[in-house]
Amino acid sequence: MDNLSIIHEDNHIIVVIKPMGVPSQEDASGDPDMLTIIKQYRKTNEGKEGSAYVGLVHRLDRVTGGVMVFAKTSKAAARLSAQLQDGGFAKKYLAVLSGVPRERVGTLEHYLLKNERLNKVDVVGAAVSGAKRAELNYRVRTIAADNTLVEIDLITGRSHQARVQMATMGTPIYGDNKYGKNERGGLALWAHELQFTHPTTTDRMRFVVNPPEDGVWAQFDFARKSHKTKDTPPTEEQI
Repeated sequence: MDNLSIIHEDNHIIVVIKPMGVPSQEDASGDPDMLTIIKQYRKTNEGKEGSAYVGLVHRLDRVTGGVMVFAKTSKAAARLSAQLQDGGFAKKYLAVLSGVPRERVGTLEHYLLKNERLNKVDVVGAAVSGAKRAELNYRVRTIAADNTLVEIDLITGRSHQARVQMATMGTPIYGDNKYGKNERGGLALWAHELQFTHPTTTDRMRFVVNPPEDGVWAQFDFARKSHKTKDTPPTEEQI
């Protein structure tokens, strides 16, 4: 990946846009991954000798693009990870669904079990060994023909959660050939908004990145700008 899309950087964190198709961290494919790319960026940009520290705080599936934060110090990584566990770390997604949900606003709750061998998640009963509770809220934003743009607020952060839960509702995410239909253009799931408290300044930070302009996303209107805000009420900085 030649160009690293940086939204915000300071001495403690770096917030970037992960392209669709790029792994969050190294995997068996050996393809360039975000963690390695950012380490190399730090090494080159800051003239560091040897390896540069970058902490992976959260992950996005390879097929999902959008906003991510990485830590530049171990202290920042620990504090952000703690927020992720205690609910201080908020993530919102945009998705295009194949079909139209019956309810325009809803909450989905399931128990999920991951099959590591197949890299697939199944909805199972609560009593199944290893099952993890998954909850999300969704809201319909726009309907265009047979596709629906929804905003998804993840209450829990389970593997493939949004994909599995949307498919279980009968409206899989567009382009999801694992849980839905084999449609062109890739998976229409985008990490749209990220909120967290800065690990050292304690400012509440909010980053919003809109999805690509092509493919199935082109049916819907967006401001087509990325921005960051901090504090309440937020002030917007366009980049």
